[in-house]
Amino acid sequence: MAVSPRELRDVLGSFATGVTIITGVDDQDRPVGLTANSFNSVSLDPPLILFSLDRNANCASAFAEGRPFVVNVLRDDQQPQSNHFASKTDDKFAEMDFTWTTGNNGCAVIEGALAHLECTCESLHEGGDHWIVIGRVSRIEADPEGRPLVFFRGRYANLND
Repeated sequence: MAVSPRELRDVLGSFATGVTIITGVDDQDRPVGLTANSFNSVSLDPPLILFSLDRNANCASAFAEGRPFVVNVLRDDQQPQSNHFASKTDDKFAEMDFTWTTGNNGCAVIEGALAHLECTCESLHEGGDHWIVIGRVSRIEADPEGRPLVFFRGRYANLND
């Protein structure tokens, strides 16, 4: 019995995740970004993380090997930012009603995010219709008091502790 993409997506939605905005720069040094919840650690020594990138994303080429990027871990009040970067809009940095600064690696750091990880793409691996992007972390920053934006079963959820 084959598993359909929709069935798999629904079952995988049972795994609650945090929400990130991954930012980079394209070949003309313009900022690009996308919302991703397929993010996790790979190694503490060396410091490596990964995220999955849809091969058809309009900014996929910005995440080639050796290119910098930032993982912005969103806080619980940043659902509008998540929705904005999840849209199909070509220029995600046009008409934003929130702010960002440029990180040390030249990529966008979303202001107010729970954490930021500045990275360089260490390697890309084929993963079906996605690329698995391995990034080497060069700089980190986190707010120890914030609460994460959580995604569960296809929608945002509250973390109750």
